[in-house]
Formats: sequence, C-alpha cells, structure tokens
Amino acid sequence: MHTTRDTYITALRHELVNFPEDTTFVGVVRRPTNRLRSVIDENCPSLGPPPDLSNEFKQLYEDFKMQGMCDDGAHNAAWDVVGFADRYRSHLTTDSDARKALAELTDRLQTDERLVLVCYENTDRKRCHRTLLQNSLAAKL
Repeated sequence: MHTTRDTYITALRHELVNFPEDTTFVGVVRRPTNRLRSVIDENCPSLGPPPDLSNEFKQLYEDFKMQGMCDDGAHNAAWDVVGFADRYRSHLTTDSDARKALAELTDRLQTDERLVLVCYENTDRKRCHRTLLQNSLAAKL
C-alpha cells in the first residue's frame, strides 16, 4: 500500500522534486490554471477549499499584506484567523463530493497507486490544505 505525498506546482515545473515514473499527480484545486494542468494528470476540484473559505481567506490575506505583513506571514496569519484547518477538515467530512473524492483516492492508494497531491502553495513557508488532505487520507488507510 502506498502513502500519498504532496508538492506544489513550482517544484514540479522546475524539477525541484523527484518522484517515480509511475506516480499520478492529482491537482486538488477548484480552478486549475493552465500552468497547473501542464504538470498534473488529473484534478479533483471538490478537494480544493470551498469557495466561501477561500474567499474569506484571500480577503484577509490581502488585508494583512496591505498592513505591511510579509507574504508568508500574511498567509499564515489569515489561515489562523479564519480557522482554515478546522473548516477544511469539516468540508472533507460534510461535503458529499469531497467525501466521494476522498474515498476514491483512498481506494486507489489501497491498490498501490502512487499519488502526489498538487496545488500552488510552497509548504516550506506556508500552510496548505493539501497537507490536511494528506493527513485525512493517511487516517483512512
């Protein structure tokens, strides 16, 4: 049984990470850009943060940057203030499309498919929903 890993678009585009050839790259964003589409095999939009959470987060993030916070600091502060982690975990358990997508990925992992979750955030500096998603998948296995 494989475990899932995660990475971000820039790491893939600039070959900063290496994965086995049989890896499936799964985008976990609501609206993938062409840049993201060029490095993933598929996308699960229901596993992206719900629009209300994303919008609230983005507004607060921009507000913090306007107040002079650095990009990473504004990102992580907005994450905390909106309760991103708890709200995203709730989304994974209450949204029927998210539950279905999570179950499908779990089934694939149980058949030894290698999956890498991909979105935009560099988690070396910023918190990201795909880490929460990865933890949810690990708990189901």
